[in-house]
Amino acid sequence: MDLAYLWFWIVGIFFIGYFVLDGFDFGVGMSLPFLGKNDVSRRQIINTIGPVWDLNETWVIVAGAVLFAAFPNWYATLFSGFYLPLLLILLALIVRGVSFEYRHQRDSLQWKRRFDTMIVVGSAVPSLLWGVAFANIVQGVPIDADMEFTGTLLTLLNPYGLLGGVTTLLLFFTHGLYFIALKTDDPVRGDARRLAGLAGMLTIVVAAAFLVWTIFIAAGREAPLLVFVIAAAAIAAVCLIMSVLFNARDREGWAFGFGAATIVTAVLSLFFALFPYVMPSSTDPAYSLTIDNASSTDYTLTIMSWAALVFLPMIVLYQGWTYWVFRKRVTRATIERAAAEVH
Repeated sequence: MDLAYLWFWIVGIFFIGYFVLDGFDFGVGMSLPFLGKNDVSRRQIINTIGPVWDLNETWVIVAGAVLFAAFPNWYATLFSGFYLPLLLILLALIVRGVSFEYRHQRDSLQWKRRFDTMIVVGSAVPSLLWGVAFANIVQGVPIDADMEFTGTLLTLLNPYGLLGGVTTLLLFFTHGLYFIALKTDDPVRGDARRLAGLAGMLTIVVAAAFLVWTIFIAAGREAPLLVFVIAAAAIAAVCLIMSVLFNARDREGWAFGFGAATIVTAVLSLFFALFPYVMPSSTDPAYSLTIDNASSTDYTLTIMSWAALVFLPMIVLYQGWTYWVFRKRVTRATIERAAAEVH
């Protein structure tokens, strides 16, 4: 198998890992206005991701580094053409990380509320813009013969791109609610489960529309993996429905698992629809970036393959160990006891 094609799928794996892991982080952050009825509840919600959010975020750093090394032309066109949305994502992630660390530095309620607002914004903006970005990559953007993006920010804010953004926003929000229900006790757990039921129903409708539109785009481009696009989209739809059903039956572990599977298969459908392109050109198909013309040399990809063979399993094992260590629920009594000790 050509190493460039192998690394196309490895890039996909890194983004899938990022969207599954940081996706529920974003959902937890966005849930604060709905579930954080008092400071104890808000601390309980934030503490569910306290030990893992920064580790989850490293997946996008690795994904960007892999993209730069394996597909330099894809990286250059993507980061120059999508400069503003990617910058907004970066700023939002910085704001969110700072807020996690600073909200507890003062006992002022107003101080905490300001940082809570920043957590919400820092979670919602990436959730929306990642969907906009990936939808545009799949649909195709104006690229000239020099592999340069010739559009503007408004070019990216098209109906399909915005639908992709709303889809990821709702998917991550629902995914985060499942995680909160899995990691907390009542009353936050019950509130999260009820809200997840409502959010899940809305997500089913929006995600179905986006995936059907994606299938039509792939069919119009005569994508060689169209059958896999349809299959992955269908599996994603089934998994999303199953997550809502298990949530309604108070089985938050299964709901979270099927929610994660929804994101995995939905992102897979996008990569199946994209293949063998990495950035189709809406200006002229001849100007499109493909796996072949955007990749690094075989020598570079060979070195990267050996590095991935060694370090990728270590990353997965370390992250799995981290989740095992912090697997217990964050109870309200624990938060109240910690607050009493401080005072």
